[in-house]
Amino acid sequence: MNILLATEKPFAREAVEGIRSIIGEGLVEGTLSDITPQTQGLIVRSDKVTREIVEKATNLKIVVRAGAGYDNVDLAACTQRGIVVMNTPGQNSNAVAELALGMMIFMARNGFTPGTGTELKGKTLGIHAYGNVGRLVAALGRGFGMRVVAYDPFVDNSDGSVEWVGSVEELYSVSNYLSLHIPATAETRGSIGYDLLMSMPKGATLINTARKEVVDEQGLVRAFGERDDLKYATDVAPDTDLSQFGKRFFATAKKMGAETAEANVNAGLAAARQIVGFFETGEIKFKVN
Repeated sequence: MNILLATEKPFAREAVEGIRSIIGEGLVEGTLSDITPQTQGLIVRSDKVTREIVEKATNLKIVVRAGAGYDNVDLAACTQRGIVVMNTPGQNSNAVAELALGMMIFMARNGFTPGTGTELKGKTLGIHAYGNVGRLVAALGRGFGMRVVAYDPFVDNSDGSVEWVGSVEELYSVSNYLSLHIPATAETRGSIGYDLLMSMPKGATLINTARKEVVDEQGLVRAFGERDDLKYATDVAPDTDLSQFGKRFFATAKKMGAETAEANVNAGLAAARQIVGFFETGEIKFKVN
């Protein structure tokens, strides 16, 4: 195998050593500029796998995005070339879930500046998309004594693990804290905007550890201008300058959801195992195209 580990956001050395132990001598560390016609497999984190990259790697068979989201990979270009694209669902989930709860506490305590804050206990936590991360956020929220409700039309909630609501509108209207976990798709981009934000209870906080594209930033600015009680914390810095809202707004300096030692190693090793499984047995369990 000729596998390129191309990571603009590098893996920890422990993760790289584990990946090499799984893949063997065929692993090459570098950047996407190091891709060649001989490259058969590609592991990336945040790097953008564009059509130009795909066309350059004429022998490429598989791309694994070490993480859950894969909007940095041109799926259409890969599909046209018969290249399998996979993600590593669940490997970063706990790290993202813990960040979401940390953001809730940070916003509830006014960014840890002097003044009277509030507690999470007794508040309603809404989970928008009940996948791997959403389930973990729900469990953590219950641990804080929060009432947890969720909405996800693509998930069967027959196990009764959370209180279900019938619509996205109902979810936002009852949530003191709304934890956002929807992917960025043609249907979801810009879907979280003025109307949903204005329907939230007094003092509500939107927490976004998903993708910035799902929030209609102009709608958010309008809602925040009309209501001085709303708050927004995001792990994906917006394109719009929201500094005018002071402590009601917080964004991490860079995307931090998966930035733990444990998640770094978990995602890297999972990606390596999926590469090996694909070449040895044709395994495509986590194929996304």
